[in-house]
Amino acid sequence: MFGNPSLITRIAIGKGIGLVFGLLGFVLLPYFDPEAGWLMRWGILLWYTTLGAIIGVFGVFTWHPILKLPMPWWFRDPLIGAWMNFVLTFFGYEEMKAMMITMFGADGVFQSPFWFTAEGAFVGIVIGYFATRFGGEGKETVGK
Repeated sequence: MFGNPSLITRIAIGKGIGLVFGLLGFVLLPYFDPEAGWLMRWGILLWYTTLGAIIGVFGVFTWHPILKLPMPWWFRDPLIGAWMNFVLTFFGYEEMKAMMITMFGADGVFQSPFWFTAEGAFVGIVIGYFATRFGGEGKETVGK
């Protein structure tokens, strides 16, 4: 089933695993933050599904196009996940901060919303592993 490298397979696996993480956030968020609304829950579901698709697409690039440095999956995919969650936190800082304070308390170690950046790196490496394992990577995924 997963014999040949395929970009479509990479994207499908990335979206599928992203959907699983998104569903976990969708279902579990009310237990951690009862004040989180439906928009936040749907946003998490759609965000991680999209993140999986992005990581799947970026599996074509195994070398940095400008710096000419190798970018193996274990470097590239957590970097993409961390960057995307950093951008999410940057634009939704106040709501993310309120959510972290509700979940961990005002004096907690995890009160900074930028912990979502580390979460993105973790999700990115999980998605990247499975997308690379079953969908391949590099130019071979695009076909001829």
